[in-house]
Amino acid sequence: MDIVSLLKAIILGLVEGLTEFAPVSSTGHMIIVDDMWLQSNEFLGKYVANTFKIVIQLGSILAVVVVFKDRFIDLLGLGRLNKKSTTAPSQNRLKLTQVIVGLIPAGVLGLLFDDYIDEHLFSLETVLISLVLGAIFMIIADVFGPKQPKTETVDQITYKQALSVGLIQCLSLWPGFSRSGATISGGVLLGMNHRTASDFTFIMAVPIMAGASGLSLLKNLEYFTLDALPFFIVGFISAFVFALVSIRFFLKLINKIKLIPFAIYRIVLVVVIWVVYF
Repeated sequence: MDIVSLLKAIILGLVEGLTEFAPVSSTGHMIIVDDMWLQSNEFLGKYVANTFKIVIQLGSILAVVVVFKDRFIDLLGLGRLNKKSTTAPSQNRLKLTQVIVGLIPAGVLGLLFDDYIDEHLFSLETVLISLVLGAIFMIIADVFGPKQPKTETVDQITYKQALSVGLIQCLSLWPGFSRSGATISGGVLLGMNHRTASDFTFIMAVPIMAGASGLSLLKNLEYFTLDALPFFIVGFISAFVFALVSIRFFLKLINKIKLIPFAIYRIVLVVVIWVVYF
C-alpha cells in the first residue's frame, strides 16, 4: 500500500467515525466521499473495499464501547468489579433485558429482509429519498415532542419505551434513513430528552452493529489479505479516533441544538448529491 492509499484509508475512516452515530446517515456520506470521489472499489477491488467498510465500522463501534464502558460493565452485571462506575444503583438502572427488547424488532426484520434490502434499497435514488424522509421525521420529533420530557436518563426508560424505540429503529433498515436519526427522534416523541434518547441509541447500536458487522466480516474473510492489512489497520484506527471525538462532542451538544440542524443538513446533503450526480 502506498502513502496515497493510506491517506484515503484515513479519510474514509474519518467519514465513518464522524457520521456513523450522528443522525446524518453515514451511507449518504460514503456515497459522496467514496463512490463519487475516492472510489475505493477501483484501487482495492469491490470485495476488499466492502470488507474495509466493515472493518472501519467496527472501529466506530469500539469507540462507543469506550465512551459507555461503565454502562456496559453494569449491564453485564460486572458493576461490583468496577468501583469507579458512575451508573445508577442496581435497583434503578437500565437493564440488559430492556436493551434486548429494543433490539429484537430490527434484528428480526434485518435477518428476514437482508437480501431484499441489499438488492433493492441501496440505489442512490432510494438513499436520497430516505435521507429526506428521515429529516422530516427528525423535524416532527423536535416540533411535536414533549416540551418537558419526563424521561431524563436511560435509567428511567421503561420496557414499553424500549420496545417502541426498537420498532421505530426498523425504519433505519432503509439505507440512508439513519439508525441514530430514527431512534433519537422516536425516543424524543416517546418522552425522552434528546441526551437520553441518544444514550439509549448508542447503547443499542453496539450489539446490533457488532453482530451485523461480525457476520459480514466472517463472510468476507477471504478478502482480508496481508496486502490490504495496512489499509484496514489505518482505517480502523482513524474511524475509532474520529468516532470517539464525535460521539463525546455530540452528546455534550444534543440537548442544546436538538435535531432540526441535522435535519436541515441532511436536506442540503441530498441537494448536493442530486446536483453532482444528475
